[in-house]
Amino acid sequence: MVFEIDKLNAEKAKWHQEKAALILALRRAGVTEESVLNAIEHTPRHVFIPAAFRDHTYQNSALPIGCGQTISQPTIVGIMTQALKTNKRKLVLEIGTGSGYQTMILSLLSRRVYTIERVRELSLHAQDIFRQFECHNIVPKIADGGLGWPEVAPFERIIVTAAAEDFPPILMDQLAPDGIMIIPIGHENDKQTLFRVINNAGRFDISALADVRFVPMLSGTVLENI
Repeated sequence: MVFEIDKLNAEKAKWHQEKAALILALRRAGVTEESVLNAIEHTPRHVFIPAAFRDHTYQNSALPIGCGQTISQPTIVGIMTQALKTNKRKLVLEIGTGSGYQTMILSLLSRRVYTIERVRELSLHAQDIFRQFECHNIVPKIADGGLGWPEVAPFERIIVTAAAEDFPPILMDQLAPDGIMIIPIGHENDKQTLFRVINNAGRFDISALADVRFVPMLSGTVLENI
């Protein structure tokens, strides 16, 4: 029993040191908004990661989470979150719940987060974590994210956590006036670019933010598992 406690304390100490180094890496990558840094610092990334990869929890790298999906590199999460410019008055639509890590970070910064995941296994696991941490402002849905959430639209903020081949008209139609969408565009085995889209009175102002690498955004029926 004492050995197990010592092991747990050593693991927590390691995570604490790595988290401090991660925050420095985020700052060097241009993530300087204190609210975003605080949200990342206070989100327990280890609970979203399979046990086999938990030694790498607070390293600045993407990690597999099963079902052919990954939890994004923390610097990319930081860049996307900062570019979204959300706040406690905003409704956010997230396409691709995945592990739920990005979702929880957004929930600390936004009024409400509507999040859609196509793979049932991933969504249910993330929902368990949301309940455990009493994230009452997260509204999950198991569905095709490419269709958005028309019953709740328009959204002041939309974030897409998988790469689309082109800007999705359905999601752009669900972006409120003056709303911001953050989305990676590009093919799976080719160059991908992270873009910010601003709805300027029906005209979309688009700017490139960074080169990225995401799993592809897939459309179709809900998947029980992969």
